[in-house]
Amino acid sequence: MDRPVDDLTARARIRDAAIKLFGERGIEGASIRDIAAEAGVSSGLVRHHFGSKEALRDACDQYARERMTEIGAELTDQDGVAGLDPAALHPRVFPLQLYLVRSMMDGSETATALFLDAVDVVEQWSTSYGIEPSDRRAYAAALAAIKLSVFVFRDQVSKALGEDITSPAGYARIGQGLMEVFTIPLVTPEQAEQLRKRSEEK
Repeated sequence: MDRPVDDLTARARIRDAAIKLFGERGIEGASIRDIAAEAGVSSGLVRHHFGSKEALRDACDQYARERMTEIGAELTDQDGVAGLDPAALHPRVFPLQLYLVRSMMDGSETATALFLDAVDVVEQWSTSYGIEPSDRRAYAAALAAIKLSVFVFRDQVSKALGEDITSPAGYARIGQGLMEVFTIPLVTPEQAEQLRKRSEEK
């Protein structure tokens, strides 16, 4: 996982190990002992730095949210969507995405808040690009949820592709697929208008 040089501390190694294992196994499935072994430290040192698994989870939630916000800002400040390189982003973003999805499924308020932040961002983006959905909030929520669903169903998606989407190559491939879902129309403008009218009649 990408991190600053001055963050290469025992505490940071423990946090990164917890993000990895919580993302893979869920909060209940990863013990303090497992996390300590992954980080190359003792269980006592984990407790010394974080006190409990719940406090460690809170620290992971906060870090993941901050890093994803920073990475999103970097992409916005650079070339936007056109500058995305899913393979290059994979080591920085994928562990955090997987962790946040699993954390959200486990009931994390912080992860849920990040999802709501993402919906807000899509709303703002669609407005700035002149996109005019009939229900902007629903449109933004649907896009954010579609992106997350890939990681919820990562085993099934990997099987469908015949390639592990947790690998850089698989991650890049599904990233391209998502991009095309968002850019290739599934219906004509006329069909979309008919569907909109039917929705408004109900």
